[in-house]
Amino acid sequence: MARADRSEAGWTGLRVFAGERRTEAEALLAQIRDRGPMTAADFDGGKGRGGWWEWGDTKRALEWLFWSGRITTATRRPSFARVYDLTERVFPAAVLDLPTPDERDAHRALIAWSAQALGVATATDLRDYFRLGPDDARVAIASLVDDGALIPVTVEGWLRPAYLHRDARLPKRIEGQALLAPFDPLIWERSRTERLFGFRYRIGIYTPAAKRTDGY
Repeated sequence: MARADRSEAGWTGLRVFAGERRTEAEALLAQIRDRGPMTAADFDGGKGRGGWWEWGDTKRALEWLFWSGRITTATRRPSFARVYDLTERVFPAAVLDLPTPDERDAHRALIAWSAQALGVATATDLRDYFRLGPDDARVAIASLVDDGALIPVTVEGWLRPAYLHRDARLPKRIEGQALLAPFDPLIWERSRTERLFGFRYRIGIYTPAAKRTDGY
């Protein structure tokens, strides 16, 4: 969040609001403070240019505020739109009052949690889980390997090295079924889905019509 506030992190189109357009973002923040939780469409001119990812200036400013930690969200509207609110009105004071961890310690913790959640995972899998940058993830993984928290392993058929958390348990049998939403974390990193299940997943609405295999 501090990096985003300094225009050192986040999508390029959002970083302008950390600099010359910060005043515009601060004005939106003031409205949320005064009016309560709001979506982008609740602001004047908040509607995008069409399509889910065709963001207007209001949406981009709100996302920069989100990345920089000024606002967050606890729910969405039925239309899938994020409902933004002040961070201090969403998170308990006991959480917000905790000391901010050192960046490297934070990256180590995120990679460790990723490993515990994913089981066996490549470096790309581990960093994608919390959307860490390649360099930050590389340093964290190396540090966790040195400490013995991550164990390098090889998986038959995988071209890249993999890692296993030292507390991972090997089940004798796995029985489970689940119906996944199109944006479920299990299929964020699609190369992992293909490696594990042999399933090439694509969302038809984002695929050119001629290349769709399962319709819109």
